[in-house]
Amino acid sequence: MTSRLKFIGVIASALLAFSCSSQPEPAQVRKIVINYPNKSGSQWPLYLAKEAGLYQKYGLDVELNFGVHPAGVAMLASGQGQMVNSSLEQLMQAASKDGSLVLVGSSLNRGTFALMADKNITKVEQLKGKKIAVSQVGDGPYGYVVAILSKAGMTDRDVEWIPVGQGVSGRAAALTSGRADATILTAPAYFKLEAEGYNTLVNLAEREDIFASTTYLMAKNDLKDTKLAEALIKAHAEAIKKFYEDKPAAVAAYRKYDPDATPEDVERTYELYAKPQAFERVPYVLRDAVNSVINQQSDAQLAEKFKTYDWKQVIDNSIVDKLVKEGFFVQLFGDSIKAEQEKKATLAFGK
Repeated sequence: MTSRLKFIGVIASALLAFSCSSQPEPAQVRKIVINYPNKSGSQWPLYLAKEAGLYQKYGLDVELNFGVHPAGVAMLASGQGQMVNSSLEQLMQAASKDGSLVLVGSSLNRGTFALMADKNITKVEQLKGKKIAVSQVGDGPYGYVVAILSKAGMTDRDVEWIPVGQGVSGRAAALTSGRADATILTAPAYFKLEAEGYNTLVNLAEREDIFASTTYLMAKNDLKDTKLAEALIKAHAEAIKKFYEDKPAAVAAYRKYDPDATPEDVERTYELYAKPQAFERVPYVLRDAVNSVINQQSDAQLAEKFKTYDWKQVIDNSIVDKLVKEGFFVQLFGDSIKAEQEKKATLAFGK
């Protein structure tokens, strides 16, 4: 009897060892860094992908790193970061400098920027000869103001630019201190100024004729194998789905990365993005968005470079194309996405 029990024990131990050895190896998690240069609603897909565990779902351990432009571009160039989510204009400029960086997708083409002005200015035309605060001449918000001026029959030479070298808070301070007559601010930063009596001349959330696009920028070295880019685009697409379906989760995620924003301001900002369905479910870099950046360049030398540069070298929609062909977006959003998917494919850059 004893020998039989020993035999059974040996068999059990062998079966346990076999069972353990036959278990699949845990998937290796890749640690990466994503830069975001502003604390605004344009970064919502990143916030939600992180807080909802969507990066982890695709095998990524992501650190979201805040740093104003061009910190993110420097991170990519040095290999310390793997993606930047920033304005199309800034990233087109960065990519065109040496060709080592590539734009691989765009989650947003409509911004929540508001052109705010002194209490005595009530329309854009009154800005002629006035001072407008920008973080730096040539950045994304500067381009949006140029586009607004153009729609009002004015050019960048009709105003005086005041570069403050800072982000939203610096631009707001320039206006409230009287150093500037107007500036452009993101939500929820401009809510406070509205309450104080400053005038909203134009709100880009209400304008389909002015692109305020963000794009995903990556280094070509990280695209030799497209699996990383595919995983990131998938995670952000799922985050956008969650944004539209789960407002409380979206608000909570935003407040974690901008704790100074009040719940009321975040909820109002949420509606600015949710109402027009601003986030792109199929994130192609759009042809018209690229053309708008090219056409609004005011520096003559840069304008000529943008018009003659072969943007196909640094704008790559093939990864989104691949996910479309594999049926990822239909599987995620359902059959209702098919018409939108086809429309966006025809509007994509390079098509």
